Amino acid sequence: MLELNNVEVLYSDVILAVKGITATVPEGKCVTLLGANGAGKSTTLKAISNLITTEDGRVTAGTIKLKGKDITGSNPTDVVRQGLVHVMEGRKVLRHMTVEQNLVVGGHMGSASEAKEKLDEVYSRVTRLAALRTRTAGYLSGGEQQMLVIARALMSRPKLVMIDEPSLGLAPLMIEEVYGLLRDLKSSGLTLLIVEQNTRVALDLADYGYVMESGRIVLEGASSSLKTNEDVREFYLGLTVEGERKSFRDMKHYRRRKRWLG
Repeated sequence: MLELNNVEVLYSDVILAVKGITATVPEGKCVTLLGANGAGKSTTLKAISNLITTEDGRVTAGTIKLKGKDITGSNPTDVVRQGLVHVMEGRKVLRHMTVEQNLVVGGHMGSASEAKEKLDEVYSRVTRLAALRTRTAGYLSGGEQQMLVIARALMSRPKLVMIDEPSLGLAPLMIEEVYGLLRDLKSSGLTLLIVEQNTRVALDLADYGYVMESGRIVLEGASSSLKTNEDVREFYLGLTVEGERKSFRDMKHYRRRKRWLG
């Protein structure tokens, strides 16, 4: 469904943030981009949706195709109309509006009658929000806000949803609930591209993963193979080869060994 071919992204005509990545997101599957802060994961999503232009960035090489159509540098509104929605990092709710008003904004491209129909669909999928429809979004918990921005994305009836750091700053129980929602969406046939630093939960959901470092893809594979990869276990899951937790004293040692990510 989504294809990136040798994509490069430049900020302010100076900083090369993404350095020729190639990746594929098949229809109906979940793919995850993994890596540390500054690896280029969020920049990749912004390049796909072309929200990169709001940060003085642009795609300078390569192509991005959605369902076979080149969308490189397309207007973000047109990208949404073609079925791709980008849920950005930071739970960007409209804080002074109610839950339902936030959702209606997400469905603004359709008619009023369609908006009502979409609301019913979203409330049936995200039942927690149905009970909070009149609550001011700014007073929701972090997990509830994350569910709200995902639900708002669903109001445009997308074919593919890109989500940036859905577990960031959430308590473990709320992470389970948010990922439970994502699992249900995947089961319904929705295609997902997820950026995560929480490698464990991402690989539990994803079918395939790409590991990014310094703007490049340095490792890729089925999630089952990445879970058992010695380097992924050590550098991203914090486990020894024997499956034990790494101690803080081991931190510097295994970071020095991280030479395969050059």
